[in-house]
Amino acid sequence: MRLALYQSTSPAGDIPAGLSTLTRALKDAAAGSADVLVMPELFLPGYNSDMSAKPYGWDGALAQLAALCADHSVALCIGLPEFTNDATFNSAYFFDDKGQELARYRKIQLWGDRENDLFHAGDQLACVDYKDHRFGLMICYDVEFPEHTRALARAGATIILCPTANMTPYMNVNLITVPARAAETGLTIVYANYTGTEGNLTYTGHSQIAGPDGYPLAATGTGEGSLIADVPNDLLENGIPFSTQLSDYTQAKPPKIGP
Repeated sequence: MRLALYQSTSPAGDIPAGLSTLTRALKDAAAGSADVLVMPELFLPGYNSDMSAKPYGWDGALAQLAALCADHSVALCIGLPEFTNDATFNSAYFFDDKGQELARYRKIQLWGDRENDLFHAGDQLACVDYKDHRFGLMICYDVEFPEHTRALARAGATIILCPTANMTPYMNVNLITVPARAAETGLTIVYANYTGTEGNLTYTGHSQIAGPDGYPLAATGTGEGSLIADVPNDLLENGIPFSTQLSDYTQAKPPKIGP
């Protein structure tokens, strides 16, 4: 399994610009023979953009996004707002390499007043099976709560896909928390962040693919661009098999998270 992420500046409300960046990211992933690409949180229309109402042309943009996955034959996990009749959610969507939506996860741990004002919190963790791997889905602040990674490990996930929009001064999450979550559970975590500024936010960059021993399989600084890495198939660097790391976990469905 080959994983990719794309660290990008935010489209800042410009959906055509965001789709153009996504096209470039999928092209890079396809050129690198990646199976799955992860993009940042709320990538369309942009994390710090106006999401008080569904943007003009939103449904068409989603259809175009799915078509891009099929055009490049790469699966995609991307952060998007989810608009329903009753509420708006901060969600992560998973599309396969034919553009079919296989899973959707609603962020449980909303961060700060703005997210809590804009979105309803989700109440259910999510896994998706794809190409003989089970992926757990998270978004940004979720990864700072170890109970969520443990629950996904118990559900049989071996890889976590995590769109994020981590901003300064919270670099500790990139450099300490994400590797710790990977090492605690023996999971690989793909943490795809923004770089640059958007309105009053400055993003930390420093996206990474953290291996199951906590060491980065691939990592970047603050520049824009792609990361690609293969998931280890057999042993961790210290020689401990995945099965030993996960032997205490039962293969149960993710628990429902109550109020």
